[in-house]
This record gives sequence, structure tokens and C-alpha cells, in this order.
Amino acid sequence: MKAQVRIALVGDYNPQAVAHQAIPVALRLAAAHLDIDVQPQWLPTETLTSPNILQDFDAIWVVPGSPYRYDDGAFMAIRHARENNVPFLGSCGGFQYAIIEYARNVMGWHDAGHAETDSGGRLVIAPLSCSLVEKTGDIVFQPDTRVARAYGSLNTHEGYHCNFGVNPEFVVDLQRFPLIISGYDSEGDVRAIELPAHRFYVATLFQSERAALRGELSPLVVELVKTAANG
Repeated sequence: MKAQVRIALVGDYNPQAVAHQAIPVALRLAAAHLDIDVQPQWLPTETLTSPNILQDFDAIWVVPGSPYRYDDGAFMAIRHARENNVPFLGSCGGFQYAIIEYARNVMGWHDAGHAETDSGGRLVIAPLSCSLVEKTGDIVFQPDTRVARAYGSLNTHEGYHCNFGVNPEFVVDLQRFPLIISGYDSEGDVRAIELPAHRFYVATLFQSERAALRGELSPLVVELVKTAANG
């Protein structure tokens, strides 16, 4: 196990964002829990002009805060993590962009887009029927998935800050590919996805990092750090 792990925090830092306040705390708690030196570095999306920038990082976390200032940078980071087996966590906006990157580059839907920024094509990310800005809700995990094992439970209650999620029209198509939908809300809407053949590739619409603001560990942050350390 590595004594130190470097984690790229891909996103445009906003000190007013609750999730951005929570992320450093979540990483410190995970580091103390695992007795690992965690060195996070914020990478603004506009600085991500080449995958080489990510080469020295042990894990990549695409953080909340969409639309990003440079979408191509966020998509590049997600693709780099997916194709190179780099431990990856996406939360909120990171989840949304992970769905789009997968639709474009694995499913071949080159016109896949986000309703927040795109007006045409297949809008795989669409407005939620009800806003989840500063809301909480119950999540049900599928058995024997990475998220279920991380939580040690098939249920959790999590916080959000979003107005967009997976378009229900495309859920059946997503499930025909290796990507697994591993978490749903109480209405059956997609809230977590993962790639089972990957070392650690998990994305959630909810912001598990918010647990840190209550002094609690985020199981997904712990698993991200642990997997990165086991390089």
C-alpha cells in the first residue's frame, strides 16, 4: 500500500459551494481513518488541456459544480480515468458528465448532451421532475455492487444540490452496456452508476462528501482513497 496518494480534484473551486467545503474535510477524515497521507490538488477545468497533466495522480474526483468553465477538460479527465483504470469518483456534476462521456465514447452516441448546456442531440441528462437543490433523499443500492459494499448496506440517506439527472428515456439503453446502475432513489430514478471491471469507477448524483460536515466518513471517499493507495 502506498504511503501517500495524490488525488486530482477536477472542477472549478467555489468557496460558497457546500460540496467544495466538504471535500477537503472528507479527504482528511478518510486519510486519518486509513492512516494514509492524502494530497489533494484542485485542477480548474480550463487547465486540463492534455491527459499528461493527470499522469502523476493516483485517483481522479470530478467534483460538483456544473456547468464547468471548460467542459472538454472535465470530459477528458473522466475518459482518462475510465480508459486507464485510474480510480474515479464523480459526484453531482461529475456523475452527469460521466454519463455523457460514456454515452459518447462507449455507446457511440456522439450527439449525447446535457440539457443545461445543449439544445440538440440526445439529451441523456435532462431536468429533474423536482429540483434537488439542498434536498435530501433515500437511496437504494443494488446488491453486490461497489457502492453497496462500500456502505455495507443497501440503503442510505444523502444530500443533493442539483436540477438535472439521467433522462428516463435512455435508462434501458444504458443498461445494455457494461455500465451498471447501482443506486436508485425511492421513485426508481438513477442515482448511482459504476463500471464493475474497473478498479474503482463510481459516480453518484448525490454528494456523499457532505457526510464530512457532520464529522462522518463518506464510504465512497474512503474506497476511492483505499483503492488509490493499493495501486
